[in-house]
Amino acid sequence: MKKAVVLLSGGLDSAVALYLAKSEGFEVHALSFDYGQRHDRELNAAKAISAAAQVTEHRLAVINMGQWGGSSLTDKSMSVENGDVSRTDIPVTYVPARNMVFLSLAASYAEAIGAQDIFIGVSEVDYSGYVDCRQEFIDSMQETINKGTVMGAVKNLPIRIHAPFINKTKSDEIVLGMQLGVDFGLTWSCYRGGEKPCGECDSCLLRAKAFSEAGYTDSSL
Repeated sequence: MKKAVVLLSGGLDSAVALYLAKSEGFEVHALSFDYGQRHDRELNAAKAISAAAQVTEHRLAVINMGQWGGSSLTDKSMSVENGDVSRTDIPVTYVPARNMVFLSLAASYAEAIGAQDIFIGVSEVDYSGYVDCRQEFIDSMQETINKGTVMGAVKNLPIRIHAPFINKTKSDEIVLGMQLGVDFGLTWSCYRGGEKPCGECDSCLLRAKAFSEAGYTDSSL
């Protein structure tokens, strides 16, 4: 069975990406990150999703990106602002180069276990203006990974980055997730990371909008 590394934050996008990889016949190796995020409750969600999906392996990489701040998700002196789904500027929740770091570590993990496939649940359509959620970035990272790994540069075993939702909306993902049997009640999206979703941050608003458009009730509420 082909192996795939799936970036699993514990949120909606990554959960559907994981179930999609499983449906395509991959042996799933889930990779989550404790990077100093204030909403570390998502890591409990990632653990629950991995168990429900019966993945082959679930790894947690610890990297303290909060030590240099630059984002309200990692710098506790900054506040997570209320969201605005119509905004076009980069919000303070953007974590500098986060997906670049994550994909680099995913590539290391993939090469170590002999996996040629990495799944990430980013989208250019429904996102908060993050520059590392664009097809241009994904293509560039794939090229870099294959120039910087023995698998890609020497053994002619290129590593592919799958971003299956890059041109899809979150409501599209929810419809697909329902078809694949994703338990959205296990997922966590809120940036503020309290006992219950705040319902006001960018992530909460995008999630609520997506469930409404998809015509489903959010079982996590």
